Amino acid sequence: MRGQTARRPGGTSRGLAGRPAAGADVCATLVPVLERFARGPLPVRLRAWDGSEGGPADAPAVVLRTPRALRRILWHPGELGVAQAYVTGDLDIEGDLTEVLKLGWATARERNLAGTRIRPGEWAQAAAALVRLGVTGLPPRPPASQARVSGRLHSRARDRAVIAHHYDLTAAFYQLLMDESMAYSCARWERADPEYTLADAQRAKLDAICRKTGLAPGRTLLDIGCGWGSLSLHAARHYGARVTAVTLSAEQAAFVTRRVAEQELGERVEVRRADYREIGGSRYDAVTAIEMGEHVGQQQYPAFCARLRRLLTGGGRLLIQQMSRDGKDPGGGPFIENWIAPDMHMRPVGETVGLIERAGLEVLGVESMREDYGRTIRAWLENFRKNQPEITRLIGPEQVRVWLLYLNGGALAFEEGRMGVHQVLAQRPPR
Repeated sequence: MRGQTARRPGGTSRGLAGRPAAGADVCATLVPVLERFARGPLPVRLRAWDGSEGGPADAPAVVLRTPRALRRILWHPGELGVAQAYVTGDLDIEGDLTEVLKLGWATARERNLAGTRIRPGEWAQAAAALVRLGVTGLPPRPPASQARVSGRLHSRARDRAVIAHHYDLTAAFYQLLMDESMAYSCARWERADPEYTLADAQRAKLDAICRKTGLAPGRTLLDIGCGWGSLSLHAARHYGARVTAVTLSAEQAAFVTRRVAEQELGERVEVRRADYREIGGSRYDAVTAIEMGEHVGQQQYPAFCARLRRLLTGGGRLLIQQMSRDGKDPGGGPFIENWIAPDMHMRPVGETVGLIERAGLEVLGVESMREDYGRTIRAWLENFRKNQPEITRLIGPEQVRVWLLYLNGGALAFEEGRMGVHQVLAQRPPR
């Protein structure tokens, strides 16, 4: 049942410069407009900066802390504007962030809001309401945390800038988020009992990759997009492989180089900061690309697969671990594209398998790990919350909110089946 709108005692509304206009009540004005856009009652409670409230009394509360929250949404309707308002603190959540996201996505699906056309009259009514509330004006400055990349799509310079935006925060932050292996990819949860930890699940994933690719003492591995070095170091230390670890990130390259020295693996692991298009010459017994293929791009993916084939010896094995989704939103949506992974492209796993086969590689198997990813991200989120004071000191409050939105939303996307992740094992024919 919908709750009644409440007015803060003595409260007033604001004019164009943020000054109250006599007698206005923000939620009394705003809720009917939002309900027309939502095609029904709001799934959450709304609280505004003037103290007024509206929506279901027993639902989690979305709090508009300043009029700037509405201005952000006015200039960028939908996910982008809401994300801008949340990461800056203009909009806040009281209650479980996952629950609010779940309610929002469920409402959008049930009411087919993505396929609903907003009528001109509705836009006019909304504009009139915003004028009455005094929230119109120039667009607010984008959040400092929002990615700013330029140049030709998937040029080497642009790809390097995209990777730096996400991965060059600081290694110290990622150490607080992940387990000691520093594996920043989906783990393999082989048991459900509470004593089976994130570290156990990541170790199981790394062992599975090494077994699938046939690594053994003296065999060579090219680890493209090596991240923080989890697979490269594991393959060298526990399987005796000779590894070339490649990353575009300066922070990752420096971190992996330090870890190689600390673990005295310099004779087995070479670290290179390079684009995958710059790798050539040698051939390898195995090549891995763990959750980096999403960054390659739609047009570039056939050439990427062809290069992987050329880098393998005859009979050499390729393992790609990669996220997938239907073709409706291959980039992951406005939030992911503006804060986490600009230029990201995902596709159904069947299309990826087809591209690998057309490059002349034999696909040996495909394994889904979708449910594992939800559990992996929940484990990262637990680490994040446990270490949040130190994380805030390292990356600042705005980035903290970015990561809370990213982790909560990401876990839910895998749990609800809106995204998948697969390991695809292939090999170059012996001849």
